[in-house]
Amino acid sequence: MTPFIVLALLFGLLALGTPVGFAMAFSGSVGLVMVGGWGTLFGILQTAPLSTVSSYELITIPMFLLMADLVLLSGVADDLFKTASAWVGRIPGGLGMATALAGAGFGAICGTSTASAATLSSTSLPAMIRQGYEPKMAAGVVAISGTLSMLLPTSVALVIFGLLAEVNIGKLLISGIIPAILVTITIMATIYFLVWQDPSRAPAAKSVPWREKFALLWQVSPMVVLFSIVTGTIYLGVATPTEASAFGAFGAFLLAIVKGKITPSSLYRTLLRACHGTCMIIMILVGASIFGYFFTLTHVTQDLVAWIGSLPTSRWVIITLILCGYIVLGSFMDQIAILVLTVPIVLPLIKTLGFDPIWFGVIKIVTAEVGMITPPVGLNCFIVARYAKRPVAEVFHGTFPHFIAHLIAIAILVAFPSIILWLPSQMGR
Repeated sequence: MTPFIVLALLFGLLALGTPVGFAMAFSGSVGLVMVGGWGTLFGILQTAPLSTVSSYELITIPMFLLMADLVLLSGVADDLFKTASAWVGRIPGGLGMATALAGAGFGAICGTSTASAATLSSTSLPAMIRQGYEPKMAAGVVAISGTLSMLLPTSVALVIFGLLAEVNIGKLLISGIIPAILVTITIMATIYFLVWQDPSRAPAAKSVPWREKFALLWQVSPMVVLFSIVTGTIYLGVATPTEASAFGAFGAFLLAIVKGKITPSSLYRTLLRACHGTCMIIMILVGASIFGYFFTLTHVTQDLVAWIGSLPTSRWVIITLILCGYIVLGSFMDQIAILVLTVPIVLPLIKTLGFDPIWFGVIKIVTAEVGMITPPVGLNCFIVARYAKRPVAEVFHGTFPHFIAHLIAIAILVAFPSIILWLPSQMGR
């Protein structure tokens, strides 16, 4: 009965708007008092916060956040979209495809989906509207393209999953590259299909001279170098993810200097945003640690694994139900909160069923992408609606074809695990 009371308290606090970290810390503390008394609670509070924040790999998170903020400051996102639209703009739905490519390129150096969606909303969405694109289609493309940053090697979500699941973070970050390519192709194919159905949805853009195309490529070359530094050093084993994230943050700082965007005030604001984001994530991890101790003492995880393991059904049915649950949770909860709440519970079950934890981490993140465009609280849709000043219902309507296409992409990744696992298996060879 105690676990149900504590869970009800947790979701009640979340419904009231309490920050996730504080809600988990408070409800977990109440549960620990109910199970073991005040002595148990004070004993855990003396050790859990320090053990949570003392992880060396945790340094990766502030470095990736700082890298993302410095890249935003440098204005690279505008160059990415201009370059992509110059190269594919003449294809039916070309500006939409350019948005997907810009989302992938920007996501490669910006590990947060919300920052990516906000940036694309202010760059590519106005360009598509001016070109005569159907507003709901344009908004839907921006919302789904913003999620690509969750899969690429600067993904904060993948780092958090790796910390929670205690798997090799380097392999986990690299494992998202091929799925990110698959998802980008899925978005572009969906755009092409929609325009093939109704060409009026996306008028063709003007052709761009070849000289200008190659000049634009040169403009985005620093971003390519930055991505290569982060990803290449991890893949080749030259640097750990923590060291690679520091290289990336320093490279983004140099890029902002070259672009002439660094001033004392802008640097202060950038550092402050990265600090705010880091503190928020660390508080969530500390709260999750306290809540996790409560689950351990009450044997909720072990009992759940034993019960599901005894069900007379296929493991594929179970993994399908888990992924459907993630889509539902993603429609009204923050993705980091979902990770810290569910990974300690679900991962032992995943291992019991014989699935690879790295494979599951990537599948979970792709599923999270779907949750971020699913009503009623698909976060990316609200971000796009706010920045683009479009009705949120219009954005949700525009993302529906991508919702269906993403389900197909998830099915492919589930059916063919080697798409995810091949690249990390080549590391260190």
